[in-house]
Amino acid sequence: MEASLEDAKVKALLKETLVELLEERREEFSELLLEALEDLALSRAIREGEDTGFVDKKEILKIIAGRA
Repeated sequence: MEASLEDAKVKALLKETLVELLEERREEFSELLLEALEDLALSRAIREGEDTGFVDKKEILKIIAGRA
């Protein structure tokens, strides 16, 4: 029974810490969260790209130049 009481204390402390982080350091937390989401999106794009065929370099450069 003691372990569950300790678990509850740890959970409450973690929750309090996260709330404090959100309130006092909102901008830093937002930047951290945005960076994590960008990393997830990039890793997903890389995985999806591994399953597709190759594209000619000239076609890519046309798209970049706006001449697609």
